[in-house]
Amino acid sequence: MTARIDHIVTSGQFTLDGGTWDVDNNVWLVGDDSEAVVIDAAHDADAVVAAVGDRRLVGIVCTHAHNDHINAAAEVADRAGARILLHPADQVLWDMVYPGREPDVALADGTEMVVAGTALRVLHTPGHAPGAVCLYAPELETVFTGDTLFQGGPGATGRSYSDFDTIVASIRGRLLRLPPETTVRTGHGDSTQIGAESPHLEEWIARGH
Repeated sequence: MTARIDHIVTSGQFTLDGGTWDVDNNVWLVGDDSEAVVIDAAHDADAVVAAVGDRRLVGIVCTHAHNDHINAAAEVADRAGARILLHPADQVLWDMVYPGREPDVALADGTEMVVAGTALRVLHTPGHAPGAVCLYAPELETVFTGDTLFQGGPGATGRSYSDFDTIVASIRGRLLRLPPETTVRTGHGDSTQIGAESPHLEEWIARGH
């Protein structure tokens, strides 16, 4: 029996480079009735803890360390006794939110974590942020892309620590090679599929975002 995917939306603000924007974030949970992983504990610790319920929280995976994706992570971790997992290339962004506190586990490309008998494979996909990762769950035919790939194109690369050519290389080399029926569950907005997005890569490159 494979894990199921649960989903909540939380609201707050994204702040970087002196600007602040109102955002709605997708918070994903993968697990069963006894344990779960949270992907991106955003904005509202109470809502995330409620979504976990009485399950054991195996870990809180951060797809990247922009404040809107991690600003509830510490509180959720402390309340649930869980570990926070982050790619070390995003330490500079993490430190803006949590100076003096370190993530518990360093994510690395190719690492697999198992929850409810289902493997989640880490894909390092820099570009939106240096330590951005996606989590691929082959058994669930799903990839959790954070802010790397959305319905309609790549994540934003106009702010500090981001780069358009890098995110295009990540999408082309890591994500568009996944099976076309793979569901893309994003950090904001609606889900899509690899097969729906892959034909548009050259359009994104031509427009530059």
